[in-house]
Amino acid sequence: MSDMSSPSLLRALRLGDLTSLGVNQLIGSGIFVLPATVAVLVGHAASPLVWVAAAAINALIILCFAEAAGRFRDAGGPYLYAKEAFGPFAGFQVAWMIWLTRVSTQAAVANAFVLYLSYFWTGVNGGFERIAVLTTIIVSLAIINFRGIRYGSWVVNFFTIGKLIPLTVFIFLGFSHIDWELFKGFSELKWSGFGQAILLLMFAFGGFELVSLPAGEARSPRRDVPRALLTTLTIAFIYYVATQLVTVGTLPGLSESSTPLADAAAGFLGPLAGMLIAVGALISITGTNAGTMLAGPRVTYALGERGQLPSLFSHIHSRFCTPDFSIFVYAVVSLLLALTGTFVQMAAMSAVARLLVYVITCSAVPVLRQRQCGTRGENIFQLPGGRIIPLLAVVASAAVILAADLVSLLAGGVALLLGTGIYFYRRLVFAG
Repeated sequence: MSDMSSPSLLRALRLGDLTSLGVNQLIGSGIFVLPATVAVLVGHAASPLVWVAAAAINALIILCFAEAAGRFRDAGGPYLYAKEAFGPFAGFQVAWMIWLTRVSTQAAVANAFVLYLSYFWTGVNGGFERIAVLTTIIVSLAIINFRGIRYGSWVVNFFTIGKLIPLTVFIFLGFSHIDWELFKGFSELKWSGFGQAILLLMFAFGGFELVSLPAGEARSPRRDVPRALLTTLTIAFIYYVATQLVTVGTLPGLSESSTPLADAAAGFLGPLAGMLIAVGALISITGTNAGTMLAGPRVTYALGERGQLPSLFSHIHSRFCTPDFSIFVYAVVSLLLALTGTFVQMAAMSAVARLLVYVITCSAVPVLRQRQCGTRGENIFQLPGGRIIPLLAVVASAAVILAADLVSLLAGGVALLLGTGIYFYRRLVFAG
């Protein structure tokens, strides 16, 4: 813990900044690649239903996060909620899984950028070109966030607006070209692929938890973080469902498309529109990377500040007021994963780790409410219906975890064991 003379985090983030961070994460690479994958798993016409179901599950989870977030002012998000409700070990495991989620997402989305860049630059998928692009992306974003939270939030806001413009044009122009005959097979839902489709969409909808991580740098965290979470879900739901409807209704060969939105736009507006959507995908992916780089290092900062990692992780730069060492470690690890892994591998790791965090966080809400953690006498957001929503959120998250393949489940188990080892090693070596 730093003393009063030490530099501290700068409270500069407004409601708009937090909302932009959330929207930027939820509307990332998934919206550009998953429409085709979901169509393959559950059927062409029925695929919008799966997006609605995934949104409903995430709504339950986000509502739990909104209540929990209203009880804290410090950085750390779900780590703080779990630690306060269930003790330091649970808090550390949640933080560890969040950090793994973030670095694996950073690596996955950086690789997705390379894949989309190959639409314009043939050969970028291999060799020195791939290494150079991945390194440039991650190092550049690390430097921007090292320079200050304001710079990081400006970049996130810029890319959030940049990604929403082409998607908005795609939706509005595409609706007039929808062939509703393509939805005749709506009742032919392939239930065998439903669970796997939901699991993939949890990756697409994931990232909203990042809104709570930089609470220590928000001006009014107890008021603005819950509002930002709820606004983020609303915006993401509209864009996801509308995009899937347009894609299904304008692209008969959706199941065979690797770039569904670009192919759909090219079909009803011409080749130039397809290229513009591909550019929009690159902007969207870059924005997701920027937001992840902003929020991810705050996890290890929170752990270092509370003595669960070496104090170096909580070091604040004297000039820029940013967690410089945490940013450095985060950038190095994410770059190594990006260079050695693939989009699919990293996305699978991210999805399972994220769901484990959701289960613990939603379970913590009734406990935090009972203890009135730090909010006695304050007007905070509180879920209606007692424990019903947290219970439904836990059950839904656990059910989605069980839909994962064996490799993903084993990866999640290994991650938990590794986190356990780090926690107890820290206690044995550094305690006292």
